[in-house]
Amino acid sequence: MYLLTIRDGLQTRHIGPYESPKQAADDLDRLLASCGERARWQIHALESPELLRQQLSNPRPGRAAMVA
Repeated sequence: MYLLTIRDGLQTRHIGPYESPKQAADDLDRLLASCGERARWQIHALESPELLRQQLSNPRPGRAAMVA
């Protein structure tokens, strides 16, 4: 799943979720028409809570130093 974030001045909008980055990019074209010229955007990949729990309970060697 993906989330589109648009920051336009002091306003931040979070739009989604989307099934693919292509869907987010297609929607981005439509949404940027209503934003200022200096608007910034990002497409974020969402992590599932279950996958994150698994990674935290079974850290890879070398990863523990980064988490601590």
